[in-house]
Amino acid sequence: MQQPAVPELAHTHTRPIHWVATATALSAVVALSSLLQPDPATAVQAGTRTQPAPTTAKAPDTTGVDFPIECGPTKAVVRKKASGDLDGDGIPETVAVVRCDAGSGTPPDGVYVLTQGTATQPRVVATLINPKDRLTVQDFAVRDNAVTATLLGYSSIDVPSCCPDLTDRAKWQWKNGAFVRSQPSEARSL
Repeated sequence: MQQPAVPELAHTHTRPIHWVATATALSAVVALSSLLQPDPATAVQAGTRTQPAPTTAKAPDTTGVDFPIECGPTKAVVRKKASGDLDGDGIPETVAVVRCDAGSGTPPDGVYVLTQGTATQPRVVATLINPKDRLTVQDFAVRDNAVTATLLGYSSIDVPSCCPDLTDRAKWQWKNGAFVRSQPSEARSL
């Protein structure tokens, strides 16, 4: 047997201590990399934001709000409500489905957008559905900066208010300083 030209080196044989040292070094690198993170990504170039968007703002409450609905001797009742940032300013708005508290029948709904006013009382800033349109809101949601609803209505004034015969899907989004109904009317018979 021929002897190697180079003598055997002690460090070329792995021993358990070598594996322990490698595992410890690798763990330290992983732990350190989890502590050092880059700044969060933004869609705004550095230095162009004038003020940070508030993130802890509460959505306006509907309690005590004077809705623009005429109920005569009865009072207005909030049937449904949902909140979300509809105009992208970082402050949530509340959308409320309101109707008169009638003893019988199906009174029409009004859909209103509330914002927190400069005073402590929230205020109505938009009417998406006017009760005079004789519509009832069936499904209602606020998501992805939009308000969506399924609306039940009537094909004529001869249809009793208990039994709407048309259905329609609606979607509103904030564009150019106003709420725009972006989904066209698709009235269908029930």
